[in-house]
Amino acid sequence: MSNEIIAKINTALQGVSDPELHRPLPELGMVESVEFNKGVVSVKILLTISGCPMRDRLQKDISDAVKTVEEVNSLDLSFGVMNEEQRNNVKKLLNGGKERFIPFAQPDSLTRVIGIASGKGGVGKSSVTVNLAVAAAQKGLKVGILDADVYGHSVPRLMNIVGKRPTAIDQTFIPVEAFGVKVVSMEMFKPERSDAVAYRGPMLHKVLEQLLSDAYWGDLDLLLLDLPPGTGDIAISLGQLLPASEIVVVTTPQIAAAEVSERAGRIAHQLKQHIIGVIENMSDTSCTKCGEPIAIFGTGGGLETAKHLSTLVGTDVELIGQIPFTPALREGGDIGQPIVISDPTCPASESFAKIVEKITLRPKSLVGVRLSVS
Repeated sequence: MSNEIIAKINTALQGVSDPELHRPLPELGMVESVEFNKGVVSVKILLTISGCPMRDRLQKDISDAVKTVEEVNSLDLSFGVMNEEQRNNVKKLLNGGKERFIPFAQPDSLTRVIGIASGKGGVGKSSVTVNLAVAAAQKGLKVGILDADVYGHSVPRLMNIVGKRPTAIDQTFIPVEAFGVKVVSMEMFKPERSDAVAYRGPMLHKVLEQLLSDAYWGDLDLLLLDLPPGTGDIAISLGQLLPASEIVVVTTPQIAAAEVSERAGRIAHQLKQHIIGVIENMSDTSCTKCGEPIAIFGTGGGLETAKHLSTLVGTDVELIGQIPFTPALREGGDIGQPIVISDPTCPASESFAKIVEKITLRPKSLVGVRLSVS
C-alpha cells in the first residue's frame, strides 16, 4: 500500500517544474527521495545551487502538489544541494547532451532571431526592442532579449531588473525574467554596474558567443538582439554566429539620422541577412490642444531609409511601423515600465502591437523542419 502511495506522490511531483528551468523536478534529478509513513510524506529536494532564489516558490509548489494525494496528511520537506556530477547531468539535459553550442544556430531551430539595428545611437533602439519583446510576450509568444550592446547596455534599466543576477549552474546560467520575457545583458556579469567594459574586437565576438551559448534560453519563439549602434564587430559577429538571423533597422524621421541608419541595413545585406523592414521611431505626434500633427524630429526618414534599402537589396523593404513621439515612452524607460504595459491603449503601444503582428509572420515555410516535440 505504501509503495502505491509513493507512486502517486511521484506522479504529483511530475507536475512541479523548476521555476527557472521550466522542467519537471524528477526529470532534472532534483527529487532525491520520497518516503511515506502514517500520513506523513518526507521529500528531499536537491537544489542546483546553494541559496537558490526560487526555494520558497519550490516549497509552495511541492506542498500544493502532494496535497492532491488524499492519503497525505502532512509534508516533511527538506533541501540539499547537487554535487558536481549531478549538476553536469542537468547541464547535459538542458543542452540535449551536447557540449557548448548555440541552439539558435542549429538547422532545426524554430526560434526567429531578429537583430534590432541602427546606424547611430539616440534613435530609441533599446526602447523599441524592449517594447516589441513585451508586446510579443503579451500575445502568448515565448520571447527573449539579448542585450548585445556590450558597451552601452541599457535593457536592464528599461526592464526594471537593474542589479539582478542570473542563477548560474557552473558555466550555464538562467536568464532573468521580467514581464514574461527572458533577458540576458552584459551588465548582469559586471562586479559593479558602473564598471566600464573595455573589450577589443576578438573579445566582443567571444562575449556574444558566450551569452548565446552559455544561457539556458529554453524553447523560444522569438529572440530579439539589441545591437550596438553602427556597423562594427558585434554586427559582423552576429552574421557569423547566427547566419539565419534577420534585421530590423530603426531610425528617426530626421533625414540626417536616416542616412546613417541605412548603413546598418547595408552591412546586414553584405552579411546576407534578411532585412525585415524599417521602424521609424519618434514620428509625428498630435498636439494635445488642437490635435494637429507635430513633426518634432522632421519627416520622411523612415520612408527614405526603406526606399534606399529596397534599391540596395532588390526587393521591397517595407516601413513596418512608425512610433509616435511621446514623453511617456521615455518616462517608462527611466522607471522600468514599458509603455505597452503602463499604457496599452496609447498610440505608441498600438503601433508596437501592429509591428509585432508583421515581424512574427514567418517569411519561410516550416515544412521539413523537425519539431522539438516529445
